Amino acid sequence: MATSAAAMKGAVLAFDFGEKRIGVAVGEWETRLAHPLETIAEEANAPRFARIGVLIGEWRPVQLVVGLALGLDGQEHDLTRRCRRFANQLNGRFGLPVALVDERLTSVEAERRLREAGHPVRADKAAVDSLAAQEILQDHFANQP
Repeated sequence: MATSAAAMKGAVLAFDFGEKRIGVAVGEWETRLAHPLETIAEEANAPRFARIGVLIGEWRPVQLVVGLALGLDGQEHDLTRRCRRFANQLNGRFGLPVALVDERLTSVEAERRLREAGHPVRADKAAVDSLAAQEILQDHFANQP
């Protein structure tokens, strides 16, 4: 879904959707810089959406972005469908436009960044998820006019 010029002001929240955790990042259209925010470590929908609702209330985003899980060959799979469903649920619950962004290799990049910073990747999966969300949002900003 393309972003209108009018919506290119204000905050954007991005999500790296996973079955166990959801990484969250925030950025601003004016600066086009994304920052890792947190990781929602809930598997049930009710607490996940409750926390997302709190974040939306705090940040008042003009848009949401969801990473679209695809195979390295670009093919869709089960998690791809779950990402699309999550994006549709966000739109339905919060009434905000939701963009889908190819998330291939964002977790790999997040893990690389953690290792370079001297953090143990295995011990800090939550950091990987929020950094992956940051990568997703930064990609979204970079691909908009």
